Amino acid sequence: MIDLMILFVLMKRDLTMYAIKKHIADRFSPFTNPSFGALKPALIRLEKSNFLTSSKVMSQGGKLSAFYSITDNGIKELRNLLLEPFSNNPLHFISDAKVKLCCASFLSGDDLKKLFENIKSGAYAYRMNAQKIMSDEYISSDFYQKMVLDNTICEYNNFISLVEGFEKENGRNS
Repeated sequence: MIDLMILFVLMKRDLTMYAIKKHIADRFSPFTNPSFGALKPALIRLEKSNFLTSSKVMSQGGKLSAFYSITDNGIKELRNLLLEPFSNNPLHFISDAKVKLCCASFLSGDDLKKLFENIKSGAYAYRMNAQKIMSDEYISSDFYQKMVLDNTICEYNNFISLVEGFEKENGRNS
């Protein structure tokens, strides 16, 4: 997800590593909060892959700063990252889906529809699994697990409704 967030924030303008971290925190901190220790290797990896470039600029205070810019290949990679399948880990699904939805303004047309469909199909599958577990007699007798599963099912229902609302809004704007 860090690559996606970096590329997305660089769509607006060139930024230093510090500014990239700040923009990611401003946009995505409710879902994730990557450290500088994760950011620096990601920037190096993205630059080596030709998804971004960096240029050194002397600041007014006499300090050398590296500014990062997204490349045409980086724009293509951003699209690919938004449309790639989700992890099979339900723990990551909701936070990754939220990050991707926050970046959905980058997509349009069929790509946006595909993103919405990927998210809804994942949410349906995880909800169905939670419902299946909830129906197990052994689980249904455990108050705490039953309450957590019930909350999880509600969370997936709300998430599906959110995406369906985005689909309706997108249909009106098309």
